[in-house]
Amino acid sequence: MSTIREITTEEEWRAHVASLSKQTLLIISFHAPWAAPCTQMNAVLKALAAEYPAGSSSDPPTSWVSLNAEELSDISETYDVTAVPFLVLQRDDQILETVSGSSAVKVRAAIEAHAKAASSSSSSTAQQQPAGASSTSSQQNGSAVATPQVDAPAGSSAEVAADPEKAKEELHKKLSELVKAAPVMLFMKGTPSSPQCGFSRQLVALLRERSVKYGFFNILADDEVRQGLKEFADWPTYPQLWMDGELVGGLDIIKEELESDADFFKAHSVVKEETTAA
Repeated sequence: MSTIREITTEEEWRAHVASLSKQTLLIISFHAPWAAPCTQMNAVLKALAAEYPAGSSSDPPTSWVSLNAEELSDISETYDVTAVPFLVLQRDDQILETVSGSSAVKVRAAIEAHAKAASSSSSSTAQQQPAGASSTSSQQNGSAVATPQVDAPAGSSAEVAADPEKAKEELHKKLSELVKAAPVMLFMKGTPSSPQCGFSRQLVALLRERSVKYGFFNILADDEVRQGLKEFADWPTYPQLWMDGELVGGLDIIKEELESDADFFKAHSVVKEETTAA
């Protein structure tokens, strides 16, 4: 059975990828410790990993790794990670498929599909592949990735969609989970690196100036969330900032809070240690 290895440094990542054979299916899980859906996905992956071989002479091996998308931002940038949880299936340094979100069904289906594909061709591949061959990771230069977006929980089924009341109930359940996905959640137009409105841009700037650690959701990418959150929050405009599952408000409200209390974000700020020359 396989287990999930937590990768904590870029050096460890490069060494691990270089050690894999060309037949190994590499399952890469990007997560953020503050995102609730990642906890659920980690449990799913642990259960799945136990069903697959870590490597043998008869079965194509699998390798399961977990990376903090924020701490290893250069690697996240390489794989275009903008939301967590985010799964990458890779073999021989080639991306086979990616799965964004916390759908256990999609994750299982993707892993099974690529693991079976390897099994069906393993015998012929083994004859062509020299013993001890390995792959190396291609690294790309890039700036640190923005705080990952939190994906909305999995959508309702067709049966739920057919019942308007049930669909509304499920949507509100999703929104209730989503606003609590991080201690500070920003629902904005666009992303922190590419805001799509001036108010969102200003609010992102305020959070960055105060080193606030936050999750975000691009409401332009999900119209159901965009429209539903207006009713759920009883707040008709964006951006919206939520703290500890409670709506604070938009840009004007945040500015007012900061004017009356300069330490408004102190509990959610990342303290930056200042270094001095020796």
